[in-house]
Amino acid sequence: MSTVSTVNGGISFWYADQGVPLGREPLPGDTTADVCIVGGGYTGLWTAYYLKKAVPFLNITVLEAKFCGYGASGRNGGWLYNGIAGRDRYAKLHGHEAAVRLQQAMNETVDEVVRVAAEEGIDADIHQGGVLEVAYTPAQLARLKDFHSVEIAFGETDRVLRGARETCERVNVAGAVGSTWTPHGARLHPVKLVQGLAATVEALGVTVHESTPVTEITPKHARTPYGTVRAPYILRCTEGFTANLKGQRRTWLPMNSSMIATEPLPRSVWDTIGWEGRETLGDMAHAYMYAQRTADDRIALGGRGVPYRYGSGTDNDGRTQPATIEALRDILVRFFPAAAGARIDHAWSGVLGVPRDWCATVTLDRSTGLGWAGGYVGSGVATTNLAARTLRDLVQQDSGQSGPTELTSLPWVGHKVRRWEPEPFRWIGVHGMYAAYRAADRRELASPKAGTDPVAKFADRLAGRH
Repeated sequence: MSTVSTVNGGISFWYADQGVPLGREPLPGDTTADVCIVGGGYTGLWTAYYLKKAVPFLNITVLEAKFCGYGASGRNGGWLYNGIAGRDRYAKLHGHEAAVRLQQAMNETVDEVVRVAAEEGIDADIHQGGVLEVAYTPAQLARLKDFHSVEIAFGETDRVLRGARETCERVNVAGAVGSTWTPHGARLHPVKLVQGLAATVEALGVTVHESTPVTEITPKHARTPYGTVRAPYILRCTEGFTANLKGQRRTWLPMNSSMIATEPLPRSVWDTIGWEGRETLGDMAHAYMYAQRTADDRIALGGRGVPYRYGSGTDNDGRTQPATIEALRDILVRFFPAAAGARIDHAWSGVLGVPRDWCATVTLDRSTGLGWAGGYVGSGVATTNLAARTLRDLVQQDSGQSGPTELTSLPWVGHKVRRWEPEPFRWIGVHGMYAAYRAADRRELASPKAGTDPVAKFADRLAGRH
């Protein structure tokens, strides 16, 4: 396998495939709006969409630092699935039934995204093949069975547990000993979705300003180098780039994730691999991978790489480290030996938002009109949609246009979490955590034992995930 001709960066493969947009006009000066949304990714655009559909006369302005979809919305793995960060913690805080309602809302969200894309004519290469998560060590198999049982307990009665033979009949992952599959998932092209959504909200009458970085958010004010937008509601939808805002450096940690995309693979390789159902594919490793079979028959595969930049730094063009490309290539070959000779066409990276307790949240402070949503911890392709509909309901409730709804009563609404530690403790902790996860994965790969490696359990406690 060669990486000599690999394009590294350029935002992502998805933009190499679609082309970088020309960009919309920046904010021309001071202005007013009914709602100002900071961030032109999935969260911001979905929020603009649902608010405008609900109340067509609303004056809504979206401010985006680069262009819509420049961040995680244009760099992710294209996993539209029903996972949500923090569900187990919400069960402990609010009770099992509250967490079941949250999970059911996420299950329905997958269908909602597919429905809206079809209704609005957004062709995002969506294929509802579900989500297949595989195990290839005894320890992973034990975790997979526990995971499957927990998902059933949270209401996923349509989830299926498969053995080694059944798994390989679906996707021929080398050494797979089992898998779990849920129908609540789909593969998509992230940039086609975000660009289609941006065009849709503009057609509805939403004002979108690009190349307009917001430097500070205060009640009723979003400040930029070009002027200030004043609005009763300022909604922060900046996810992994939240640390760039004044006073927000320790709010959500910008975690790096990296991806590679192969060249289109020939029919002979797919005859060996299978993957005809085009499920999104993951594993039960601690430093987990995620992958999809693209519409043009590539494998796009991702993982952590270098997890965090000192001082909550974020990249500009998505370039990733050569060692990360090699590590992802090794995972590709471990999973699919038949793809060992394939060229890696593209490699890239991006950031996702991680709260200190790893729980996604949606909030509207009714005393200030400031709202925010995010902290998706890598599950944002679908969660952004649920967050946006929840922000819509919170704004409508606060403005007296409606009362409480099922969404505003979900347990992630209004959740508060402490800030991340200052540097250098933040950097040491995150890098130590992922070094421990990788060490645990190596030990489990070499061990016949079914139990989770103690090093990984220690890393979970360090991270605050349990």
